[in-house]
Order: sequence, then C-alpha cells, then structure tokens
Amino acid sequence: MQLLELLHGSDHVIRHPKYNEGKIHNDYGRGFYCTQDFSLAGEWACKTNANGFINRYSIDIEGMKILDLCDGTHTVLEWIAILLKNRTFRLNGNIAEDVRQYIIENFAINISKYDLVRGYRADDSYFQYAEAFVENALSVEGLAKAMALGNLGIQIALTSKKSFQRIEFQEGIPVSKEEYYPGFVRRDDEARRGLKKISQGRSSYRDELFAIDIIREEMKKDDERIQRIVSC
Repeated sequence: MQLLELLHGSDHVIRHPKYNEGKIHNDYGRGFYCTQDFSLAGEWACKTNANGFINRYSIDIEGMKILDLCDGTHTVLEWIAILLKNRTFRLNGNIAEDVRQYIIENFAINISKYDLVRGYRADDSYFQYAEAFVENALSVEGLAKAMALGNLGIQIALTSKKSFQRIEFQEGIPVSKEEYYPGFVRRDDEARRGLKKISQGRSSYRDELFAIDIIREEMKKDDERIQRIVSC
C-alpha cells in the first residue's frame, strides 16, 4: 500500500467524489482536481470570497498509472498541448488555430491511459500565458520562464474509475474567506503582472523561438532546440 494525501477546496463537503462528473473543459479534462498544498486548497475553497471547506482524502496509488508532467522528463509544450486539447481558447485568426492544431497533434499526451495526472494548474490568470503563446505574443523561452518562476501550484487530477474507487474521505476542514481569499487575489494579481513583466523584459526577441517557428520548421517534441529550452 502506498498512501497519498490529497486536498480539495470547495464551498461544501464532498464525501464521495463521483467518477465522470465535473467540467469536461478542465485542464486535464473531466476529473476530480486536488492538491497537496493546504494554502492552495484554502484559496480554491474561498475563491468566491465566501467561507468554504478543505476536503482531505487518502488514496492508495500502488500499481496506478501516473502521468507526472513535473517529473523533469516532459516539456512545457506537452502541458500546453493538453490545455489546448481540453480548455476553451479565444483564438484570434487562422494562425492561432493552426498553432493549436499543430501543438496538439505533435505534443499532446493521451491522458486516457492514466489513473492520475500531476502537473501545473491553469487558473484564468495563468491561462493568459497559454493564449499569448498560441497567438505568438509570448516565446517558448518566455513561456518556460513563466512556468519555472510562476506561483501556479501543482494539482493532481483523478481521471480513471480505479482512482475514484480508491479515494477515501477523511475530513472536511472549515476555512474562512478572511484568511484565504486575499491569497487567491494575490496569486491572481502576481500572474497578471508576471506576464507583463516577461513580455516587456526582453530587449530583443530575434533569437527566441515562437509558435509560428515551430510550425514552419515542423519541430517535434524530441527536437534538440525544444528540449534545450523548455525542459521542466
């Protein structure tokens, strides 16, 4: 047995997470999204400026298939490809749509083979980084820097029936908006300021790699230029 503690912030207690429910357009598709960061769970619970609950669970992950996007073997483009496949994007123009299709076809990972997915989260404030990349307003280098330095937090998504069968509720911990809502706002503000800082902080983009370059040169995930720049 290999037990893992998971936390889920909500406006109510959730004793029995249900398989195949939830929003289909979440970061990693339909699933139950958790974290191991107590403060982050508290921010999720109070994100509407109301009191909430941190639901604490344990899960036996022995023998499970786990996709860990932060284990150092994946690039940030694989994370972006998963977002492009699952989330709804505001795409401006044909080039952005071409970028979306190419990145999905050449960098996306088939999540359906896994029980758990661990990786960065993309709240709306951080989702703008992905949109900027697709629209060629942010380079691959800038995107990698944002992921490395940004205060996104890590989430763990339960995506298979097996994972839902193994998760066990432990307790629901009441948390207050006075303590955690300011942290939610602060994290959001930092993300928005961070994108502006990264975008304006370079004297030249001449030697950087943009999405349109990846398409034109038909780069794949094993391309040395991508591996050198965006290894997590």
